[in-house]
Amino acid sequence: QVQLVESGGGSVQTGGSLTLSCAASAVIFRPYTTAWYRQVPGKQRELVASLTSDGTSNYVDSVKGRFTISGDTVPTSVFLQMDSLKPEDTAVYYCNFKTLASESWGQGAQVTVSS
Repeated sequence: QVQLVESGGGSVQTGGSLTLSCAASAVIFRPYTTAWYRQVPGKQRELVASLTSDGTSNYVDSVKGRFTISGDTVPTSVFLQMDSLKPEDTAVYYCNFKTLASESWGQGAQVTVSS
């Protein structure tokens, strides 16, 4: 199974920016979908943004216009640029890579936004 290594995250004040990165340990062949999820204690994991290998992106309404998902191919990576952060964005963020044959998750990165 492909290992995913996340980096980034941290603590910022309202209105600040952070970038999350996630790199795969091996080449991932198309077609695939990369995504970022987030989870707060006591709630279900929420899909924040996704990006397919053909370049199609989608966002949950609450982050549209503030977050940007992007990717790279060598190594297969996904990034989440988060701008205009709000306290309600506070969560553990997980990257996800899904192919026709497998699914992998990153270890999670804490993002804390203070008011």
